[in-house]
Amino acid sequence: MCTGIRFTDSAGNMFFGRNLDWSCGYGEQVLVTPKDYTRPWAFLEPSTSEHDIIGMGIIGGEKPLYFDCANDAGLAIAGLNFPGFAQYAADAIEGKTNVAAYEFPLWVVSNFTTVDEAEAALQNVAIVDRAPSSQFAVSLLHWIIGDKTRSIVIEYLADGMHIHHNDVDTLTNQPTFDFQRENLRNYISLTPEFPQTATWDKAELTAYGSGSGMRGIPGDYYSPSRFVRAAYLNAHYPTQTSEADNVTRLFKTLGGASMIKGAARMENGDTEFTVYTGGYSANTRTYYYHTYDDPTIKSVALNEHRGGTKPVLVG
Repeated sequence: MCTGIRFTDSAGNMFFGRNLDWSCGYGEQVLVTPKDYTRPWAFLEPSTSEHDIIGMGIIGGEKPLYFDCANDAGLAIAGLNFPGFAQYAADAIEGKTNVAAYEFPLWVVSNFTTVDEAEAALQNVAIVDRAPSSQFAVSLLHWIIGDKTRSIVIEYLADGMHIHHNDVDTLTNQPTFDFQRENLRNYISLTPEFPQTATWDKAELTAYGSGSGMRGIPGDYYSPSRFVRAAYLNAHYPTQTSEADNVTRLFKTLGGASMIKGAARMENGDTEFTVYTGGYSANTRTYYYHTYDDPTIKSVALNEHRGGTKPVLVG
């Protein structure tokens, strides 16, 4: 399970982040892929890029494998768990741009600078059921892609590519984004405002304090509940100006949907928790993160790790 959000500061600069929720980590670190690295695509000709890339991931089979990443132009992407719904193409489809599921995040931020560019190209993309090597399984995901103007959700289902305009800049897990977005209508009475005094017969009733307008917001870790909670918190957080205040906003908002060990078990009995929270500031080209066991927010600036021809783990 996972939660992702996007927002902008008072100057229109994007902040983009996610929780990765699972029963364990994978040795993930901050990973920088330089523009001069020759990307060995599974179905396309090898290529370099105009963009340096930073995010959270691992190196597997000598390939950079990203959970989430962003480029120096301010385009970001995160993959979130989507089992039971994601169904990739079994093999390459003639006439399509074929991209393996494991390389999809890197392919997006290597080739595009805006959501508009990515959306136009994705109309002819097939996401193929291909693992980077025999050591890895194929992860069943959907993705949120964001820039300074908007975000979209990419879902590849049995009938092919689905692209959703994400007007709440939020994503969690299954079911589909269409359901999650429609489900918000059940919570339109939620408000951060302090309620007026109510009169019942001869009695005047006043609130105990702030927060009564939020009564009914789901507090569990179920995916639709986290979607409602993250969308509400993201929508109502006051717009911030400074980098520090926006980083605080990012981690506080995602903290409202984070998972604590022992509270929810997976089907196999393992407990699920927020392995890490990570996010990107497009203005400073900085990746921020903290882990479950160390809540101290750390940062890695992309501008300090440019150059070279190989992906490097720096976090």
